[in-house]
Amino acid sequence: MLVIDQATKHWVAGTFSYGESINVLPFFNLTYVHNLGAAFSFLADQAGWQRWFFATIAFIASIIFTVWLIKTPSSDKKLAMALALMLSGAVGNLIDRVLLGYVIDFLDFYIQDYHWPAFNVADSAIFIGAAILIFDSFKKEAAEKALLKQNK
Repeated sequence: MLVIDQATKHWVAGTFSYGESINVLPFFNLTYVHNLGAAFSFLADQAGWQRWFFATIAFIASIIFTVWLIKTPSSDKKLAMALALMLSGAVGNLIDRVLLGYVIDFLDFYIQDYHWPAFNVADSAIFIGAAILIFDSFKKEAAEKALLKQNK
């Protein structure tokens, strides 16, 4: 996912003018924007300190995901996939923050006049990885409870 993230960001930055938007579907545009903040442009209006703050968070998260992934048993494929997705997303956005000072976003979904904040492939990887992690933890918890009931 990291390669796809960086390739799509490079393509958008090289193909679109900043702010340019192309309608793809009645609910989806490709729109080239810079995100100086975090999710939903959180803290984007600050004086610049947020670049290194969010880069540090992404770096620490990447270390945590890497260590967790190394310690994950090879039999736990869902957990490994979730961690790999979150790691690739964190690194993808970290690369942008360190090299550019902002994250390139371009996926623009909307309903009528309401647009969700634009995002990118790295953000999608983080979201999907987190969703897998959460659903998998509920599934494991239910299996552990069933095992405890069975052993009583």
